[in-house]
Amino acid sequence: MSGMKRIFYALNNDGKKAAQVHYPKTVTVIIGSLLGAIAALLQSAGLFAGIGYAVSMFSTAPILLATMFSLRTGFLTYILTGLLLVILQPTEVLIFLFTTGLLGVSLGMTLKRINKALFLLFFPSAILSIGIFLLLYVFRYPISGWVFSLNMNMSIILLVPVFSLLYSWIWVTGYKKVLKRVKRSIPTRTAIDEK
Repeated sequence: MSGMKRIFYALNNDGKKAAQVHYPKTVTVIIGSLLGAIAALLQSAGLFAGIGYAVSMFSTAPILLATMFSLRTGFLTYILTGLLLVILQPTEVLIFLFTTGLLGVSLGMTLKRINKALFLLFFPSAILSIGIFLLLYVFRYPISGWVFSLNMNMSIILLVPVFSLLYSWIWVTGYKKVLKRVKRSIPTRTAIDEK
């Protein structure tokens, strides 16, 4: 079975216990490094206003994929991306570590381990809300300009969890749709083993 087919087979768990596919450490390091570099490039696009913000939101995807590959690879990819951002775009480090990257790790962990509908939506949403609150009120780092202010008030306390829930829901539904398309294009395990 070729490496890429084995990777997609390992990611394709659909709520059932995924088949244990063991990879050499070299393969996991290479995959984690490539996904970390992609995430860092996508996150550093936030430097460019407008379209750059939209592109930087996709830095969640490589972290999600790495975490679905293995929890250890996902966490190390998350750390690697943070370190790369220190070099490439220091202003985006905190945003990545407490929002997009944290969402990718929590979503991947939930999809890989639990995959129950309510938990799948609420756990990553809660983690993202905590990350946004930490950025706003502990680090006093302004995010999203006028949307979230640094002054704590009731509307912000209500708006952040609602935003996080909606954002997590978009990622969960998007991931499931992409996974469904990938499944159709990849042969089943028996077809792979016969080749």
